[in-house]
Amino acid sequence: MSRLEIASPKRAKIVMEGLYKDLERRIESSPPGLCPVDLSRAFLELCHAQTCGKCVPCRIGLGQLNHFIKDVLDGKATMETLDIMEQTALSIMESADCAIGYEAANMVYKGLIGYRDDYVEHIKNGRCTCTYNQPVPCVSLCPAHVDIPGYVALVGEGRYADAIRLIRKDNPFPTTCGFICEHPCEARCRRNMVDDSINIRGLKRVAADFAGEVDPPACAKSTGKKVAVLGGGPGGLSAAYYLQLMGHQVTVYEMLPKLGGMLRYGIPNYRLPKDRLEEDVNSILKTGVQVKYGLKIGQDITIQELRKQYDAVLITIGASTDKKLGLEGEDADGVLSAVQFLRNVGKNEIMDLSGKEVAVIGGGNVSMDAVRTAKRLGAKKVSIVYRRRVADMTALPGEIDGAVAEGIELQTLKAPAAIDVNEEGHVKGIYVTPQMVSAIRDGRASIKPTGEEDVYIPCDVLIVAIGQNIETRHFEESGIPVERGKIVTKSSGAFENMPGVFAGGDCASGPASVIKAIAAAKVVAANIDEYLGYHHEISCDVEIPEAHLEDRTPCGRVNLTEREACERVCDFEGVENCMTEKEAKQEASRCLRCDHFGYGIFKGGRETLW
Repeated sequence: MSRLEIASPKRAKIVMEGLYKDLERRIESSPPGLCPVDLSRAFLELCHAQTCGKCVPCRIGLGQLNHFIKDVLDGKATMETLDIMEQTALSIMESADCAIGYEAANMVYKGLIGYRDDYVEHIKNGRCTCTYNQPVPCVSLCPAHVDIPGYVALVGEGRYADAIRLIRKDNPFPTTCGFICEHPCEARCRRNMVDDSINIRGLKRVAADFAGEVDPPACAKSTGKKVAVLGGGPGGLSAAYYLQLMGHQVTVYEMLPKLGGMLRYGIPNYRLPKDRLEEDVNSILKTGVQVKYGLKIGQDITIQELRKQYDAVLITIGASTDKKLGLEGEDADGVLSAVQFLRNVGKNEIMDLSGKEVAVIGGGNVSMDAVRTAKRLGAKKVSIVYRRRVADMTALPGEIDGAVAEGIELQTLKAPAAIDVNEEGHVKGIYVTPQMVSAIRDGRASIKPTGEEDVYIPCDVLIVAIGQNIETRHFEESGIPVERGKIVTKSSGAFENMPGVFAGGDCASGPASVIKAIAAAKVVAANIDEYLGYHHEISCDVEIPEAHLEDRTPCGRVNLTEREACERVCDFEGVENCMTEKEAKQEASRCLRCDHFGYGIFKGGRETLW
């Protein structure tokens, strides 16, 4: 009788699995600025090694492509080489017997089309432009280019006030971003090669919590110039802050009772406590920025009037209106836009949802804010209705997890089809069409109807969170170019036909994150300063700690904890808990100081040898 054995992985397989995971971490932590041609070579060699070698296109063809790319990198190729590479890649794509051969050749072909300039640079000039601008990954990926290694090191030394001063050089909302920044800086953190990315946002929160009140730097000597800023959101206030520091007198025009824009009237208190938002707003106002409340552009004041009163005008009105579903019954009682719903809550106009069923359409961060707010207002049942999968939602994973923990129901792959309204004109529910995933387009799975009957979802309140629009009517009437709902400017934020008028932030780029609005404001403030005849530079007198030479041994990442879901869902108090000082020092010590070691010291940050 044969004896059966329990299958267990061999040592070689375990080692290979570890190597795959190591490779995955290294790819994840690949910084911006890598040579795409060299990246193509590395991927091609990896694919070539994994083919079975039975068919000629893979065995011979991929080897030839690899030979051509090496010639490009070694300066031995000509422009004719690129044409031969393109023909070879197409030939392999058409004749390879397996997906590995096809995908490898397709990757090379896409590169020849997509970043041909990089190939040409290697052939004609024998160099790669990327290597001349190798950035520190976290700084490069931060839209505002905040000196992240610098303030992480300062937090590690317990110099919290200095950390806030350093952050404010490029971002006047350190406290706000410590709570709600989408932290794109963490995506390519080189610490991923060791274990996990640094908790950069968490350390910013530590600096804000432990620093206390930190006064802004002194303003430059007055220039006598006056600038009007339309909109008191993060973009408008950031631009006002920097222009005021440069010595220009800034007046912000805000149509709502308080400053902050979507930070105050769009992001719920449990995510961003408004007393903490006030810390950033008060610091900006301390520079001398003046504010006029309750004035709406096009209604209470016009662009033409402002142009006569001020030396420059900046439009930063954000994206404060909602997008429509385009379904009959959308104007019925009980159908609300997420923007208006959250704004009412921000203005303390509380809506009693006790015992009611609420459905929210959308899968972004705004929809998560809406469902979690509805739950806190007493709703009996709250559902997210989204036409794609959870994996396709644009909301941050932490926001989705937080909503699920608080009892929110996710109804995915359901596309809104019709709104059901009763005889009194009040919404009763919504019909949705079941969807299924389909062909992948632009790296994302598309969807199509399954052919099943529509599903009925009853609801007393229907909240629409499918995007935001920009109020552009007055600007169009004033001669400012508007295209597809956005204000169209030059790259500097200026207009060809209207000297002295600038625009920036969401109204020019479309709805984006807070840090992107801040980054755009910083750029347009510098361009306004130049338009006014100056060239001020914002700096801060903070000495960065020297980098330590100790080994960075593998160490787990410290994540921010949250209040228990059963407790936090009953109020609007902050959800996240800050790190302790001990945790913060440990987390800061994990930073590899890419700004000091390796290429960062030459190209990326404060110190430079050029």
